[in-house]
Amino acid sequence: MTSNDWKQKGEYISVFGRKLFVIDSNVIANEMKQSQETLVILHGYPTSSYDYYKVLPQLSKKYRVIIHDHLGFGFSDKPLDYSYSLIEQAEVALQLWKQLGLTKVTLLAHDYGTSVATEILARHNKQQIGLQIHKLILCNGSMHIELSKLRTIQKLLKSKLTGKWVAKLTNYPIFKKNLRNVYFDKTKATENELKEMWFQLEHNNGRKVIHLLSNYINERYFFWHRWIGALKETQIPTKIIWAKNDPVAVAAIAALLTTEIANNKLCWIDNCGHFPMLEKPDEWSELVLE
Repeated sequence: MTSNDWKQKGEYISVFGRKLFVIDSNVIANEMKQSQETLVILHGYPTSSYDYYKVLPQLSKKYRVIIHDHLGFGFSDKPLDYSYSLIEQAEVALQLWKQLGLTKVTLLAHDYGTSVATEILARHNKQQIGLQIHKLILCNGSMHIELSKLRTIQKLLKSKLTGKWVAKLTNYPIFKKNLRNVYFDKTKATENELKEMWFQLEHNNGRKVIHLLSNYINERYFFWHRWIGALKETQIPTKIIWAKNDPVAVAAIAALLTTEIANNKLCWIDNCGHFPMLEKPDEWSELVLE
């Protein structure tokens, strides 16, 4: 699927004066089943909602699926005068869902999105939000940043000294090499797919903000006690779906989460890297829907 095909499926919704690109499977299907369960998805870094193009048809059989590009990503606005804090990304997601009239959801998060989710959980635990989270699904995210195996480019981008310059020098061959390296089966990262991801990253002057987005890694250290604390405190039934061969969000993170989250079930995906929804879409979807 091309980026343009994906864009045609979505719409723009204004949240706090910024345009968010939003996919709503009910709008695509042109029907509103009020009783249908809703699945909200928080995507990863440095990609977009496009990560889910292979699995959206499967997920839509059970759920009304709502997924947006975070600010700074994909087809959403990429303002230069913005903090790109995970705290603000959580605020934006909650406001979007409120505007869509959502009251009860299953929350699924991957990679960067898992930290947006833990900020939402921290507020949920303290009854600071009106949203009921029925179930939580966590996939391959370095919430335990101390165990993460960061790529060199991530380390350079998150630095205040080097970030801006590395972002300027980053090009498609560098992006392609780094993304392909987090797959287990490198052939699954096709040239066409990678080009579409790069197109969305570059869209709307995206390269000018990528070093700002990368500060999320520093926030994972700074808010560690708040966010890991939220996972330890939550009573929400949680499914941990983890690709075992992820070189970044390593298997040890999933194993540790099972000791911290009270009500959890761990499902492994063997011979799979960081993007299970792209590398093994059928197996991943089955586990989500199980």
